[in-house]
Amino acid sequence: MNGNGAPPRVGDVSTVSATTPEAPAASVSSPVSGAEAASAAASASAAASASARTRLERGRGALGPALELVHTGRAPTRAVLTAELGVTRATAGAVAAELEALGLIRVDSRPGGAGGGQGRPSHRLAVDENGPVALAAQVHPDGFRAALVGLGGRIVATAPGKVTVSADPAQVLGAVVEAGAALLAESGRRCVGAGLAVPSAVAEPEGTALNPLHLAWPAGSPVRAIFAERVKAAGIDGPALTGNDVNLAALAEHRHGAGRSAQHLLCVATGHRGVGGALVLDGRLHSGSAGLALEVGHLTVNPEGRPCHCGSRGCLDVEADPLAFLTAAGRIPGPEVSLLQQARDLLRTEYADPGVRAATEELIDRLGLGLAGLVNILNPDRIILGGLHRELLHADPERLRAVVADRSLWGRSGGVPILPCTLDHNSLVGAAELAWQPVLDDPLGTLGAAA
Repeated sequence: MNGNGAPPRVGDVSTVSATTPEAPAASVSSPVSGAEAASAAASASAAASASARTRLERGRGALGPALELVHTGRAPTRAVLTAELGVTRATAGAVAAELEALGLIRVDSRPGGAGGGQGRPSHRLAVDENGPVALAAQVHPDGFRAALVGLGGRIVATAPGKVTVSADPAQVLGAVVEAGAALLAESGRRCVGAGLAVPSAVAEPEGTALNPLHLAWPAGSPVRAIFAERVKAAGIDGPALTGNDVNLAALAEHRHGAGRSAQHLLCVATGHRGVGGALVLDGRLHSGSAGLALEVGHLTVNPEGRPCHCGSRGCLDVEADPLAFLTAAGRIPGPEVSLLQQARDLLRTEYADPGVRAATEELIDRLGLGLAGLVNILNPDRIILGGLHRELLHADPERLRAVVADRSLWGRSGGVPILPCTLDHNSLVGAAELAWQPVLDDPLGTLGAAA
């Protein structure tokens, strides 16, 4: 509430000092002229106005950091928010109130919640489950998926598209956006923008798919421009951005999943085909000088191995992906479900079969060799594995960790944790993070002030 009992307005983040009883009148002193009194009053008014402006700007500057803290679950209460921002409790309260007025978070002052230390319990903070969403989309060799994703990485709605991915990116991305627009229309939610995950390195700043090896798309397809055009044509507001699927999976896991709090996070994962990698350093995705960093799928792990699409042989991309697993296990892939799902089902239901177990060990050894080389080069403080690699870790964690330890320097000095990714559809969540980022940077400027 503000001073007159009304709720705070968007844009009002000034703080109000507690009132005190009026002091008794001072004893009579030397007379002051009217001009002097007016000048003193004007100076006091100007000082108060300047102080209010300073508090206002300080509060506005804290909106983005505050929203990111709530978005990533690092500020569950107003007391924690106050400490993390390094501001007064009054400023933190005003910042939280403004984010609530923007429809981004909820502030719960009911008793019985998490405490803020001694004294009365601190107000609880959470993302608004009925707030805006981002449109997220992912294209893979077996089709696509569109979703609406709210703050906190929550998937609100999703629509899979099991289609044959044609050689025309415009046709595929048109179908993706059409599915997403239908979800938006059904939900009635405000959309902050759109993000797309593709199984290819995405060159920056052009936004082109440099090597969509497992799609029939031409190399260098302008996927970002095509996606943005389709999003705009569908009447969807906000930016339309594109990134590599494993890069975006790593970003999502760092903010909401198994990578939280890691300073040097290495993510390696299979998609529906192939293997990708990503590195998050101090909270920021490391994409290299042109967006092409961590193409780990083309590390050689078996010099006499299978031919790779890149022209080499024995790359991780063809030695440790779902097709490699099915082939090593003596299974012929069928068309009913994706290669990734077939490989997962086989590993989960027939692991006792000697052929399946041997194939599992073979892929673990190939994956471990690749991870060991990456550890020696990058020195991460955590490794997370996604896709089929997550299932391989579950099947025989000790074997994988032993291979990495035997082949890397850290095996003689302690080790680095190797964990499974924890988010379902993490590439979709990461695609949504692209669209949410302008809001996280400047909530008020992006969403606009509302009365």
